Formats: sequence, C-alpha cells, structure tokens
Amino acid sequence: MQLYAVAKNAFLESIRQPIFPIVLLVACLLLVLNPPLCAYTFDDDNKLLFDIGLSIILMAGLMLSAFTAAGVISREIENKTVLTVVSKPITRWVFIVGKFLGVATAITTAAWIWGIVFIFTARHGVMSTASHRFDWPVILLGSTAGIVSIAAATLANYFSKKPFGGTLTKWLVITLGIAFIILTAVNKTWSIQNPFLVFTGEAGQVIIALIALTQALWLVCAIATAVSTRFGQVPTLMACLFVAFGGLSSDYVLGTLAATKWYAAALYRVIPNMQYFWLADALSQSHPVSAGYLLNISVYVACFIVAALGLAVALFQTRETA
Repeated sequence: MQLYAVAKNAFLESIRQPIFPIVLLVACLLLVLNPPLCAYTFDDDNKLLFDIGLSIILMAGLMLSAFTAAGVISREIENKTVLTVVSKPITRWVFIVGKFLGVATAITTAAWIWGIVFIFTARHGVMSTASHRFDWPVILLGSTAGIVSIAAATLANYFSKKPFGGTLTKWLVITLGIAFIILTAVNKTWSIQNPFLVFTGEAGQVIIALIALTQALWLVCAIATAVSTRFGQVPTLMACLFVAFGGLSSDYVLGTLAATKWYAAALYRVIPNMQYFWLADALSQSHPVSAGYLLNISVYVACFIVAALGLAVALFQTRETA
C-alpha cells in the first residue's frame, strides 16, 4: 500500500511538472512534421521516416526521464521535503522503488501518446510522388484528438484550476486511444476493414519497435533514478545521454576495443547495449522481429532495472537528508 501511494504521488508529480507537457507537445509536433520533411530525401523515404520518428521518441523520452526523475527525487532531497516521508514508517527502498514506478509510468504514458502519433504518421506515409493521396482518417481523427485534448485541458485549467499538464496528458491518452481504435477499423477511403490488421505485417512490426523503445526508456529511467539520488537535473540528463548514445555506439566503439583495452571491456559490459532496442533498421529493411526476441530484451531490461534500483537504494541509504 505504501509503495502504491509513493508511486501514485510520483506519477502525478511527474505529469504536472511544467516541462512534461512542453516536451510532450513538442515531440508530437515533430512527429507530425516528420512525413512531409522526409519527402525531400533522395534515399528511402520510409527508412528516414522510421529513423527520425524513433529518434524523436528516444530523445524526448530521455529528457523526460532525466527531468522527471530529478524533479521527484533530487528536488525533494534538496528542499528537505523528503524528511516528511522517510520520517514516517516508510523504508528508503520503498521510497526509491515507488518513485521509479511513478516516473516510469509517466514515461510509459508519454510513450503511449507518442507511439500512437507515430503509428498514425507511419500509416499515412511519406507523400513522395504526386500520385499519393492524403490519408484523411488519420488526419481528421488525429487532429480532432489533439484539438479536443488541448481545449479540455485549457478549460479545466481556467475554470477549475486543474494542472494543465496533467489534464492534457489524461485527455490525450483517452482521445488518441479512441482515435487509434477507430482507425484500426477503417482504411484510407473510410471503408470498414479487419481491425486486427494493425497487428500484422509492417504495422505490427512498428508496434513491436515501439514496445522495445519503451523498454529502453524504462532502463534509462532506472539509471536516472539512481543518479538523481546524488545529483541534480543537469548531471542526471548528462548521465542519461551518455548511457543512450554510449549504448547505441557500444558495438562499434567499445566492442572493437574490448579485446585489447581493459577499460573498454569494462564499459562494454556495464553500459547497456541500446542497439537491442533500436529496431528502425529492421523496419526499413523488412526484417521481421519475433516475439521471442522481444521476450529476451524484456528479461534483459528487467535484470538491468533490478541492478540499477539496487544501486539507487544503496546510494540513497547513505545519503544525508537532514
């Protein structure tokens, strides 16, 4: 019960931070602008669409992981508000694990919103030739969901003084979810189709890629939780960026040096290999990703999260909060 209370409070704190709706909306806008921008490439337009779209989600998720984790942990330590929590019969490990679960839930919520927007843009595709037609169901349903959510959050903030960021997030989850369900049942000409087609073929592979990327954000969130027990927002953000980009290039940089350099071998084993979660190349090259592969990286993420949270608890146990 205590764990749930801490996690719920951390989740509400996360989505109510001013930075949360800013990053959320900016990432959504960039995802919407992705298809028209990819139309000017001389290479494979769809490959660039997948690369840029997943990159936007990864970068936005990194920023939210760092800022929200630092906001709900390091800021409480710096402001001494953590004393009101740990002075009660709540152990420190419950505090850390609860904060991680709350922040991870907020990041998952953001990834859900970005994932649906990305699926919409992937279905619409890049209009690289004059023969391509607009996917009006995507445009109308997506824009309606966004307009309704922003209007509802604005009115709730003005009349009821409800936090704009938290209200906007809740409305986007609902409206985009409804739009996604409707979109699975209609094609570009508004004709009824089998709704389960979205889980097969390329569309199904996009969903698998988004699930894998969300798990990567959980992993980064656990690292951000550990770092924020000792440092503030800027060091936490730098650590998240180091882990993300170091993990994406570990095979090419650290992997080649691991056989001859001891420090490279150590970093290669410590830094999580983010290439396992980056499936943009598989999407663009039509290489299907199996459910077994997704299960393997899920186990990998679970083990790494347990290790990172163990480190976070150890660091927080020796942290002076008075």
